[in-house]
Amino acid sequence: MQMQSSESVRSTAAHRADCTELLRGGSRTFYAASMVLPRVVREPATALYAFCRLADDAIDLGGGMPALAQLRERLDRIYCGRPYSIAADCAFADVVERYSIPRTLPEALLEGIEWDVEGRRYETLEQLRAYAARVAGSVGAMMSILMGAREAPVLARACDLGVAMQLTNIARDVGEDARGGRIYLPLQYMREAGIDPDAWLARPVFSAALGAVTQRLLVEADVLYLRAGAGVANLPLSCQPGMHAARLLYAEIGREVERRGLDSVSRRAVVPVSRKAWLLAGALMTTLVSRAGEVLPSLPETRYLVDAAAAAPLRSGETLVEAIPWWNFADRVIWVLQLFEQLEQRDRRMRPQLQAVSEGVNTA
Repeated sequence: MQMQSSESVRSTAAHRADCTELLRGGSRTFYAASMVLPRVVREPATALYAFCRLADDAIDLGGGMPALAQLRERLDRIYCGRPYSIAADCAFADVVERYSIPRTLPEALLEGIEWDVEGRRYETLEQLRAYAARVAGSVGAMMSILMGAREAPVLARACDLGVAMQLTNIARDVGEDARGGRIYLPLQYMREAGIDPDAWLARPVFSAALGAVTQRLLVEADVLYLRAGAGVANLPLSCQPGMHAARLLYAEIGREVERRGLDSVSRRAVVPVSRKAWLLAGALMTTLVSRAGEVLPSLPETRYLVDAAAAAPLRSGETLVEAIPWWNFADRVIWVLQLFEQLEQRDRRMRPQLQAVSEGVNTA
C-alpha cells in the first residue's frame, strides 16, 4: 500500500480546513447537518460540498459558458489525478480516488449547471425533476458512496433526498429567482393556476394562485422526503442521525414557507434557530425508532445516477463507516445547537455594520 508523505498529509489537512471554512460560510443548514455525521464521512462530504459550491459560484458570478468550460477542465484534471492547486479541487480529487466516485455523478452536476447557464425553463414536474436530479440527486448519490452504501435501493433514496431538497429550495426562492430573471416552477403548474409565466416574470408579485403553485411543489418534495426517510435505516447507524437531520431541517423550510402564507416572492423563509434545535433532537429520536421501509424503484430521472453509482467498483480495503454509540450523537447535537447560537449572535453583531454599509452605498 502506498503511504502518503508527511508533506502530503499536511497539504490534505490544509485543503480540508479551507473546505470547512467555505461550508461554514456558505450553508448553515448543510453545515449543521454535517456536524452530526461521523468524522470519517464529514471530512470527504465537506470536500464534496466545497467543489459543488465553487462550481455554483463560478456560474452565479457571471462566468457563463467560459466558466463552465473551465469547470469541465478542472474535472478532467481531478480524474487524471492532477488537480489545480485549489483547495476544493485537491480535496475532491482525494475523495474521488479514495472512494471510486464514478465520473457520471459530478458530470451530471455540471450538466445541471449548464442548463442554468442556458436559462432553461421546465414545462413539467418531470422536467424539473430531471434538473434537480443533476444538481442535487447526483450529490445525494455521492454522499451515499461516502457512507459506504452502494446498494441500488439505498442510492435511490439518497437521490430522492437530493431532489426533494432542490424542490424545497425552488419553492423558497421564487422571488429571488424571479428578480434574477429566472423561473424554476413548472410552467404547466403556473398556467393551470391561470398565471402567464412571461407576464408574471416581467412583474413578479405574490398572489393566492402563485401560492397554490408553490404548495404543489412542496407536496411533491414531501413525498420524496418520506421516500428518503424510509431508506435512511439502511445506512450505517452512525450516519443515520445526520441524514435524518438534513431531511428534517430541509423539510422544515417548506413548513416555514407555508406559515408565511406561501409567499416566497416578497420574503425568504428562514427556519428559526429554536426550531432547528427541536429538529436536531428529533433526528436522534427518529434514528432510535426508524426501520427500513418498502423497497421502491428509483425515480426515472435519477435511475442513471443510481446505476452508475451501484456499478462503481469497490476499492481494495474499503470498509463501511464505523458504528458509534447513540450517546455520542447526543453530544454532537448539543455542539450543533451551540453553533447555531454563536452564528445568530454573530449575525446580531454584524447587522449594524451591514446596515451602515448599506446606508453608505445608498447615499453615495
